[in-house]
Amino acid sequence: SMSLREHALSLFRSAVGTVRPAPMLKRAMKLQGDGCPQLLVKGRAFPVKRNLYLVGFGKAVLGMAAAAEEILGDHLVRGIINVPLGIQESLQRAGMQEMLLKPHSKIQVIEGAKNNLPDPEALKGAVAIQELAEGLTVDDLLLVLISGGGSALLPAPIPPILLEEKEKLTKMLASRGAAIQELNIVRKTLSLLKGGGLAQLAYPAQVVSLILSDVIGDPLDIIASGPTAASSHSVEDCLQILTKYNLLHSLPKSVETVLTSSPTKPTAPEDYSHVCNIIIGSNTLALDEAKRQAEGLGYATLILSAAIRGEVGRVATLYCQLIRLVCLGFAGLGEGPLGDEVRGNLLQLAAELEILGLNLAEFLRALRGLAPEKPVCILAGGETTVQLQGTGEGGRNQELALRVGLGLHRAQATEVRSLPGRCEIVFLSGGTDGQDGPTEAAGAFCSPELVDEALQEGLDVEAFLRNNDSYTFFSQFQGGHHLLVTGLTGTNVMDIQAILIRTM
Repeated sequence: SMSLREHALSLFRSAVGTVRPAPMLKRAMKLQGDGCPQLLVKGRAFPVKRNLYLVGFGKAVLGMAAAAEEILGDHLVRGIINVPLGIQESLQRAGMQEMLLKPHSKIQVIEGAKNNLPDPEALKGAVAIQELAEGLTVDDLLLVLISGGGSALLPAPIPPILLEEKEKLTKMLASRGAAIQELNIVRKTLSLLKGGGLAQLAYPAQVVSLILSDVIGDPLDIIASGPTAASSHSVEDCLQILTKYNLLHSLPKSVETVLTSSPTKPTAPEDYSHVCNIIIGSNTLALDEAKRQAEGLGYATLILSAAIRGEVGRVATLYCQLIRLVCLGFAGLGEGPLGDEVRGNLLQLAAELEILGLNLAEFLRALRGLAPEKPVCILAGGETTVQLQGTGEGGRNQELALRVGLGLHRAQATEVRSLPGRCEIVFLSGGTDGQDGPTEAAGAFCSPELVDEALQEGLDVEAFLRNNDSYTFFSQFQGGHHLLVTGLTGTNVMDIQAILIRTM
């Protein structure tokens, strides 16, 4: 029988596998027919003659483009993709040939956006993409590949604004505490390509966007700043944000020019009937695949949410309380005062975390309805945040795992009479891109026993957490056996968590 850890690992791998570029594109897109071939995209058919063009931008787009070119073959006339600096070399080094373009590819690769910030290289790529889009006719089909990180790779400020002026304004906003949503609204308003600009420039060509989402809730106008989606924001919204942070009077001349010459009263909404936006990969899809696998392994499986967010300590408390509830259920104490107390804690935590679309009361009912003799698997995904205080090494997933381990250890210490020895528990949290913070790990596994072991070794778990040093902590044990190390995956749909529990 496989260990819980091996099960957790195989669930994580299958979740990531399903949103890797090649399988993802093959599910979404097929070329059909010989005489007058059609491109089938999620049930919609587009006739193809030699009229297919491709552009893309984002961290996972190189692998997506390689898979797309394989499917499209000679029908592809030409393509341009903007990808992060150094990615071809990284994939080459990692031996991931399948993510690289073939030697005589029709797709031009431009690398830029060092440190995920717009730079002259990214601008060069954006201008090339803009020129390609502007040259298309009514008979052409433009395939757009989009993934997270696309925003920094598609900078095209509206003239006369210069890239450095737009950057400076963004930095000023950030330093005054503007939220990421606010920064994106300002960026979009001053951009030619974001906020639907790319789709408008490509008109009258048919535009088909295939999107890998790394944003909670998969909002089309937010992922990579929505270059092919109608923007839900106006110039007015941008001016409001600049007023709020007291920047209206210190704007560069060029930004003033653009904002005052833009029509402030809403014009007729632009037409997006030539655009088809399709989410082909997301955290939800990855979790669905993990659920199928878990059920195949014999677990009663529930998905909590694909929109988990919030401070890592609070999220860890949520998971610890959920695990306590399952263990109480296994011990036949789920319906007593203890169970009620835990359920009350959970409902309060969920309300404070404001997790999009989570109906916790319904989830708890489903949990009560599970067969009592089956092991339980709870899956979740999203992106937590860490308040950095220390100088240690780690990332949000490793820190979350360690915090859950510590919380479970404490709960077991206080519930001596009812629970110990009854439940075997493994918690896993990992980043689907294979990277967690500046470490070589994607995340970590944790169990209450690990924390017992650490305390016996004289390791002070809380000190590691205070120093944000979870990577160093996990590295102390049997050759890093508790670290999740996958290497670069070539995809990214945020993070995945798995809780596996069985009775001993």
